[in-house]
Order: sequence, then C-alpha cells, then structure tokens
Amino acid sequence: MSFLDPILDLFRGKAVTIPPMDGALRPNTALDDGEVVTAALAPDNLAMLNGAPIYSSHREIRRIGHDHAVLESCPADVSAIAVGEDGTLAIGLDDGTLKLGGRLIGGFNCITAAAFHGGKLYVANGSDHVRPSQWVSDLMHRNSSGSLWEVDVKSGQRRKLAGGLAFAYGVAVDAANQRLIVSESWRHRLSSVPLSGGGATEVLSRLPAYPARIAPHAGGYVLALFAPLNRLVEFVLQEPSYRADMMREIDSRYWIAPTLSPPDSFLEPLQNGGVRSMGVHKPWSPTRSYGLVATLDARLQPVSSYHSRANGRFHGVTSAIAIDGVILAASKGGNHIIRVQAGGGVS
Repeated sequence: MSFLDPILDLFRGKAVTIPPMDGALRPNTALDDGEVVTAALAPDNLAMLNGAPIYSSHREIRRIGHDHAVLESCPADVSAIAVGEDGTLAIGLDDGTLKLGGRLIGGFNCITAAAFHGGKLYVANGSDHVRPSQWVSDLMHRNSSGSLWEVDVKSGQRRKLAGGLAFAYGVAVDAANQRLIVSESWRHRLSSVPLSGGGATEVLSRLPAYPARIAPHAGGYVLALFAPLNRLVEFVLQEPSYRADMMREIDSRYWIAPTLSPPDSFLEPLQNGGVRSMGVHKPWSPTRSYGLVATLDARLQPVSSYHSRANGRFHGVTSAIAIDGVILAASKGGNHIIRVQAGGGVS
C-alpha cells in the first residue's frame, strides 16, 4: 500500500475483504454436536462461584446445577460478572452501575467485562456512547470510545488505564507478563495493556469474527466470538451516507449489521439463493450470525475452535469458560449453554 492509495480509492473503488476461517479456525459443527447443559433466555457472562458455574440471564444470576437456583436479581440486565479469589462478586449492569460486594460504583457507561487480580478489579467499558445492549448502534456509528479501568476493591477508587478502544468486550489478566488482554470487537483483534496503564498494543489481529469475552484456559485462553465478519456489512461500514439513511429510516432489527441469532423475517437483508436452496439453509452461506469459540495458547495464537455454522442452532456466543477439561459456552442468540470437550474442535 502506498500513501496514494486512499486518494486513488476514491476513483477506483476499494475491495472489501475479510479474513478467512482457516487453520485452527476452520469451520466444524462442534458446538451443535455438543451437550446441552441448560436452556435459558439469552444466557451470558459465565463464571465460577464457590466451585460451581454461574451465568446471567437478563436481570438474574443463576447457578448451573440440578436446581439452577437464582442467586441474585438485579434492577437492570446484567452485562458483566467477575468472581474474586475470596468469592467477592462484581456485577456490571446495563445501566452502567457496578456492584462490587455491597458497594455501588458509578461513572461507567457500558460495562461489558471484568476480571479480578491482586486486590484490583479490571473493568472493560465498551463505549462512552451506548449501553451494552445497544452494541449494534455503536458499530454502525463506527465508534472507538471504549476504555479499560482499574478499580481498587477496598476503596472503590477508579483509575483509567487505556482509552480509544473499539468496543472493549472482554478482559483477562496475564499475570506472568504483567498485562491485560482486551478484546476490541470493532477492530477484530486482541490488544495488550500494561497493568500499570498505557496505550493498547495489538497482539492478535485479523480475526474472522467479532471477539467478545476472554478467559484463562490451560496455559492459554478461551475466547468467545459473537458474530462473523460479513462482506456486505463491511461494505456498508464504508458508506457513511447510506449507513446514516439506513439507521434513520429502517428498524434496527433489519439493519445490515451483525446479529446474535439468525433472523426469521422476510425483511432480513440476506435471503434467497445465497442463503437457502430448495428450502435448506446452506452451512457455508453468507451469514450475519454464527457460533464460535476459540482456544488460544500463551502467545495468543489460535489452537482449536468450536463452531455453530450458518445453519446451526447455537449462535451469538458471548462468553465461554474452561472447567476440568470441558468448555462451557453461552449461546446468547441460541438461548442455550453448551458443553464441549476441550480439544474436541478443529486444531
């Protein structure tokens, strides 16, 4: 690429390309073939509390077990959960409130993820412009106002570590290297931020899907990716006038944008021969929703992956954790939590 390319693109057009799902990210049906743990309404935010997995479902936090007991009911939808080594529970809400133990901490706008380490809570604030539930609008406006914060668990004092993130959707602590690993959804990458603060440095780029939450896993990490990149969506993102008209005149459910679940309306923007043939949904068709979990090694390189393809049931995976050789994945778009054997995907 030369310095003249941006100018020449105005006349010759610009090719829209997306990274392929290949190598360790090669498509398979591992999520659809996995074991259903439970059905739930928009399950999200998997974590471990007192040796048992928990998850959020709208305003409730539930335990996965024989009773699926409600552990806590909140005044707004739960957008983030983190559990400290001593069992301290941090809960982010869709209205920007952070519940840390018995304390309410304000000042956030879009809490998407959190992680404890060394008496601190590290909080991903997705955007300064929208709530977590309004993530589609943040992408369509091409915002990059996300930030990463350190909260002192005892005092509740906040310190900003990094800004200018393109929807920070996940955070994990790399204690060995004294850094935080942050998912930047709109840049399709993972970034590194020193625990002491500073700018974000790209550590894994050109992901073929939008990354969500990231959690430690057997010397590496498990990463949830909630929707695939799509050429039509990428084209629309390059057309500000069209995008503004679309957002002004069309119901947001029918925007040319990623989704957490396959649309079932004839108004959806992708239809007909490219998606269905003889009434059968093509697994390789262009799609705005998908199910994907990837495991990464300590160098943050993909090792294996678990998919629910275009015609699958378990799309919109926003959270995944590893427990005793299995991976739990929350399909927010598919309304189920799935269990798969770690190492059972494509590698």
